[in-house]
Amino acid sequence: MRAVLESFLVSTSVVALAEMGDKTQLLALMLAARYRSRLPIVAGIAVATVLNHALAAAFGNWLASLVEPGMLRWLLAGSFLAMAVWMLFPDKESGMKDGRSLGVFGTTLLAFFLVEMGDKTQIATVALAARYPSLVAVVAGTTLGMLLANVPVVYLGERLLRRVPLRLLQRVAAASFAALGLLALY
Repeated sequence: MRAVLESFLVSTSVVALAEMGDKTQLLALMLAARYRSRLPIVAGIAVATVLNHALAAAFGNWLASLVEPGMLRWLLAGSFLAMAVWMLFPDKESGMKDGRSLGVFGTTLLAFFLVEMGDKTQIATVALAARYPSLVAVVAGTTLGMLLANVPVVYLGERLLRRVPLRLLQRVAAASFAALGLLALY
């Protein structure tokens, strides 16, 4: 039970940190500015994240079965250190079509699922699933982390971003990933 709780809490923290200033967070802000309904945006983010991170976790679990534990430790440490560097370079907004034919929920689900492909949080999910055996705890944790980072953006939007310096959040997240990378080595 302790291992499941640890994997859930670490997954939540890692993804919430990785999401700071990420392009999906910018996408959440853009969707909130475009659409009046907030709940379908949040629901779309949740469903897209569960689907995307479940696939990523399955891949990470499969990867862990192929690599010996000693080598896996180095791969995990390297991935967390790479994430630390990646956090220092903010993502840019990407263009998005209107999406009226899909509705608010469908537009959000599709946009988040696609934008999350190869993203920091998806790669973090792969690494976490390679590290922790409970895929359900990892996916639940990464989904909660994604929601913790994005729901305030959907509801508070620009007011929140004006008060919290994004660059500071990115630096704190980078330092946290560097610490996780170093801890993975020991």
